[in-house]
Amino acid sequence: MTSAPTSPARHGLFTSGEPVRSWTVSTAKPVRYEVGFAPGVLDPANPALARAGAPAGGPAPARRLLVVESTVDALYGERIRAYCAARGLDHAVHVLPAHERLKTMDAVFSVVEAMDRFGVSRRSEPVAAVGGGVLMDVVGLACSLYRRSTPYVRVPTTLIGLVDAGVGAKTGVNFGSYKNRLGSYHPAAQTLLDPAFLRTLDRRHVSNGAAEILKMALIKDGALFRLLERYGAVLIAGRFQGGAAREVLSRAVHGMLQELQGNLWEHDLERIVDYGHSFSPTLEMRALPELLHGEAVCLDMALTTVIAERRGLVRPLERRRVLATMRELGLPVWHRLCTPEVLGEALADTVRHRDGSQRLPLPLGIGRAVFVDDVTPDETAAAARVLRHHHEHAGEARDA
Repeated sequence: MTSAPTSPARHGLFTSGEPVRSWTVSTAKPVRYEVGFAPGVLDPANPALARAGAPAGGPAPARRLLVVESTVDALYGERIRAYCAARGLDHAVHVLPAHERLKTMDAVFSVVEAMDRFGVSRRSEPVAAVGGGVLMDVVGLACSLYRRSTPYVRVPTTLIGLVDAGVGAKTGVNFGSYKNRLGSYHPAAQTLLDPAFLRTLDRRHVSNGAAEILKMALIKDGALFRLLERYGAVLIAGRFQGGAAREVLSRAVHGMLQELQGNLWEHDLERIVDYGHSFSPTLEMRALPELLHGEAVCLDMALTTVIAERRGLVRPLERRRVLATMRELGLPVWHRLCTPEVLGEALADTVRHRDGSQRLPLPLGIGRAVFVDDVTPDETAAAARVLRHHHEHAGEARDA
């Protein structure tokens, strides 16, 4: 059976006898990833880690490359290897030191070399990242680049990883003096949240993660703020084990995912989850290794809370409650780098990052936020003076 040839004109190759020289390609890529609590994730009886990243209804991966942060390996390395052996996984463990000063492309290349040595398959053997936010960012970027897209799973072992870095789509490393200047959008296929890892965190790193929970409370969830206000010191001392911890963690993760879901690729640059991240990237990088990420975020939130109060968006009582809760969580409200010069540079870099506008979230009372584009250097300097006075008289901050 034969058919008549089809004229090219019927396929749009020619218009009025002239060849088409311009095309527009439009497509959509569905994105689906899972975030869930997985208590006892290293218990050999728990199949969650062995199955993580497997297609729905498909077989579990038979091989697994695990990239494990060096401190995590010292604490849990034997259990990780015993788990893999008990589950019959052909596995390799790549141990990687990971902190802000090592959050570079060299770390990414180290992960890529490990993937090559292990011979990771392109689609069926998701890499497992076991560690804090820095490690997960590094592994995520490596996987986004390797063969242009390799799946991975995340097992956060820090509080900041559990409620923030482990649940979104972004990956990144620092470049020069800039935080996360190189990166991609490459969500993990699955994130397994096990708060039991928090038992081995030191107090300062627990406080560090609590800053990202406080962020969600201040701009989205007044009930979460009240939980932190009431139980903050107990949660820090107890490493978020038991009591109010379950509700606090669940509300923080739920609120973050709720905000991220409709804007994973940040086409809309007005993001309330950017609260606390307008001045903090510059402060954090300038202060390295002195400030942790959450501490820098808290400085930003304290500054913008005072700015909001001076604009009539936050009442004096609310500002006092916010600063008192920061103290209960063991977080700073002032640092010697909160100078007009540094804060001015920080805001200028944020404007470039947000495509020419401040798009700066400010709290509206407790539990809501508004965006502004007109914060002035005088406002930031005045707020910093208020916080310095508060710090010097209340002894709340980490003094450099």
